[in-house]
Amino acid sequence: MVATARYGTWASPITSELITRAAAVVGEPRVDGDEIWWQELRPEAAGQIQVVCRRSDGTTVDVLPEGFSARTRVHEYGGGAWTVDGGRLFFANWSDQRMYRLDPEEAPVALTPEPVVAMGDRFADLSVVGAHVLSVREHHPVDGSEATNQVVAVPVEGGEPVVLVSGPDFVAGARVSPDQTQLSYFSWNHPNMPWDGTELYVAAIDLSADHPEVGTPRRVAGGLDTAITQAFWSPAGSLHYCSDEDGWWNLYVVDGDGTRRMTDLQAEIGTPHWVFGQRRYDFLASGQVVFAAQSDGIDSLYLLAADGSTRRLDLPFTGINSLVADGDAIVAMAASFVTEPAIVRIVVGADRGDVETLSRPRELGLDTSWFSIAQPISFASGAEERTAHALFYPPTNPDHSPPEAELPPLVVKIHGGPTSAARPQLSLGIQYWTSRGFGVVDVNYGGSTGYGRPYRELLDRRWGIVDVEDCVAAARFLADTGRADPDRLCITGGSAGGFTVLAALCSSDAFGAGASHYGVADLEALATDTHKFESRYLDRLIGPYPAERAVYLERSPIHHVDSLSSPLIVFQGLEDEIVPPNQAEMIVHAVRSKGVPVAYVPFEGEQHGFRKAENIRAALDGELAFYGRVFGLVPAGDLPDVAIDNL
Repeated sequence: MVATARYGTWASPITSELITRAAAVVGEPRVDGDEIWWQELRPEAAGQIQVVCRRSDGTTVDVLPEGFSARTRVHEYGGGAWTVDGGRLFFANWSDQRMYRLDPEEAPVALTPEPVVAMGDRFADLSVVGAHVLSVREHHPVDGSEATNQVVAVPVEGGEPVVLVSGPDFVAGARVSPDQTQLSYFSWNHPNMPWDGTELYVAAIDLSADHPEVGTPRRVAGGLDTAITQAFWSPAGSLHYCSDEDGWWNLYVVDGDGTRRMTDLQAEIGTPHWVFGQRRYDFLASGQVVFAAQSDGIDSLYLLAADGSTRRLDLPFTGINSLVADGDAIVAMAASFVTEPAIVRIVVGADRGDVETLSRPRELGLDTSWFSIAQPISFASGAEERTAHALFYPPTNPDHSPPEAELPPLVVKIHGGPTSAARPQLSLGIQYWTSRGFGVVDVNYGGSTGYGRPYRELLDRRWGIVDVEDCVAAARFLADTGRADPDRLCITGGSAGGFTVLAALCSSDAFGAGASHYGVADLEALATDTHKFESRYLDRLIGPYPAERAVYLERSPIHHVDSLSSPLIVFQGLEDEIVPPNQAEMIVHAVRSKGVPVAYVPFEGEQHGFRKAENIRAALDGELAFYGRVFGLVPAGDLPDVAIDNL
């Protein structure tokens, strides 16, 4: 029987406890002989990243012993923290950042020396070549000066890393050709980020000696205004890579002394190099290339034939990542709007693929009728009425219906980055809201990935303007078209999304409440107190500092609290190195002093993004409780009593 109840008060089985119960965020599959390996982030295990092996008989086993976690702090965002070769696991361990080897039935053995500075040597982007593990090493000097990034070779039996590449501010993607004579890598320098401009290099390498030697590198692609990413050698020895030189991240190959474009799509095969270990294409045994590409916010899988033709495979997935070949099949992390991300094996056919799910799916106990299906929407934004994009999730609950003529509250969700994108897959964190009678719009504002380089560049020098305009426009578009209550619009986001939340609340009266999760309040403080990877990010988003200091002050929400009149809740990890806690504390103090309703929820032991199950639950339930009190709703469920000042 369907019950009538106000939007925002519907009872739902999609609880914060369900969201974290047995949750495992899967990723980075590897194929090792007849075994398939992947990683799982487990909130219920204090955010451990476990490595899982699926044996040839179909059984799975956790590989890492208690006390170890395959997670690296290189660039603070990590990725590529482990690799496997012949059943031996090589990984960077979270607690000390040293590289380890784990042989079957043995205990982990540290391969790299203990650094002079705690966590001073960090390793990422691991790959095994002969007697060495190639890796990016981020070295933090004793004197606290800027870290150095190098490509190094670590002996598989342990010892001092051998430096292969040094000099650029950043290096990534070091790979050796199948005949083990050529080394490729891409690099970039301040003030560029890797999605602004990178260069692809190739150099001769000699791996025959105890100490590998590398010849003089030559640049084969890229530049200051072209972003190269995901460079890999084919089994035949050709170097492939993604480049956005035509405005979209298409696939290219190094061909003699030049390069050749292999795909011509208005879609994105490449993705921003936020983390190591990304791969969106690989080479099948048949010689075809299989790749994922995103268009209109949705991923699809394609085959590239030898004659250059491409065809889209008929598959049920909307989000595809971390793709690796296994003969004439691929193993990937894949998801849809009704299935959570899983590790799947797809036997590729002419137009479709046979799918086998490898990772252990959670038993949610939910019919798909509980899930709101995203609707890609586009709308006019800004004075110039440019087109912006989003994924809209309408309220969905098979057990409830709203009173006649009532419109639902809307949560405007802002992704982090800001050079990132809304994820086109089932998110129980979104369904938590939609099943309670909230609409959710996940905004791909100007600057987001997935719509080509020109769209990404809309945010250049305009962070805090374009993103805010697009979020306000998304909310008003849905209100104007009768899909949201204009008096109950909320805005929420984490990290860079948290900045947009604060900026929107300070510059617009569109939103009745907001939630900032570890968001930036003071751009000047961020420019002078953050890690190396992002230390010059704001040069492009805002302008060079300190030359453009006036712009930093003008754009910082902390200096415009007098314009903020909407209730605000702030969630913050107290060990956050990317957006330090003082950012949250400054904005909370200023809002509290102004007399605006405000709540502050800090979490001990959390970094940038919450990984512990109890904190994920507290943040989600706390945000719902906050909106309930602000909008005079009584949400269903046992929610925390959030302390709200000035209410």
